[in-house]
Amino acid sequence: MQQDRLKNPHPWTYEIPLAIAVTLVLVAVLGVHTGRAVANLLAGGGWGWPPATELFPSLPGLLRGDAGAGLTNPGVVADPRALRTWVIVTAALNLIGALVASVVAYRRLGSGRLRGMASRTEAASLLGLPRLRKHRAVIRPDLIGKDPR
Repeated sequence: MQQDRLKNPHPWTYEIPLAIAVTLVLVAVLGVHTGRAVANLLAGGGWGWPPATELFPSLPGLLRGDAGAGLTNPGVVADPRALRTWVIVTAALNLIGALVASVVAYRRLGSGRLRGMASRTEAASLLGLPRLRKHRAVIRPDLIGKDPR
């Protein structure tokens, strides 16, 4: 049964890759705004976050170096060099986080996972160690062999 599932996986349609792409774009946009907020905070202007309607329209101004783009009351803003630095730092952290999440998701949900199998710790916690030892010949006959009794 396990081999059949590995040989005949469910076909992917456009929904899953589209959801992944939209999520990555949203994380990138939020990362740019987080970088701006950190740059403004360190420049002495305080943490500033734009309204939801300004998340996407303020991106061109942010990428040009305007740290006050999209903010209602910008006050003190960071210089363009600090803004670019913090946007790059947050983008790099977002990229690392996305890669780690992708690897974890692929290992947990990918095509090479075992379906319907409990891990050692799950089996030990559900069945208990004494029960596992008592029935080890049935659980793994390839390792234990026949019970001499």
